[in-house]
Amino acid sequence: MPDAATEIEALVDATVPTVADWPEPGVLFRDISPLLADPVAFGTVAQAMAAAAGEVDVVLGVEARGFLFGLAVAERLGVGFVPVRKAGKLPGRTESVSYDLEYGSATIEVPAGAVSSGQRVAVVDDVLATGGTLAAAVDLARRCGAEVVSTVVLIEITALDGRHAFDAPCVALRSY
Repeated sequence: MPDAATEIEALVDATVPTVADWPEPGVLFRDISPLLADPVAFGTVAQAMAAAAGEVDVVLGVEARGFLFGLAVAERLGVGFVPVRKAGKLPGRTESVSYDLEYGSATIEVPAGAVSSGQRVAVVDDVLATGGTLAAAVDLARRCGAEVVSTVVLIEITALDGRHAFDAPCVALRSY
């Protein structure tokens, strides 16, 4: 009888097709659209991600697909949700952090006061690739004074070694 992790991996394999050479040649894109369209599969994945998040006070979801999973995780845990946005998308004061990309830099932010000192947080996203954005989100949470209890992703692309970009516990439901 397969264990729960094996069943989740099979579910992700069945509902997240690989699209070759998109958005550019040589890239294998993982299309989460069919998973999102299947309420049973999405609910199962959201519950597994919530279980992996641990005991937290708030969930941070990384723009944009991390919003989808993060909000579902927060609802299942009965805690609040804070969107981690790209710079310039939030009104009012924000807490922000800038980070380097392969070709340039980016900034992410949360509303000032949305994450409080001492809160235990889980950072949620869809895919862990090189780890730059997730590392920045972990850094942002810590700059706000929070304790990052976990990072949880649907998929990890292990060849890119992204989990070594940050020093927080990381759970991926499926690794390729």
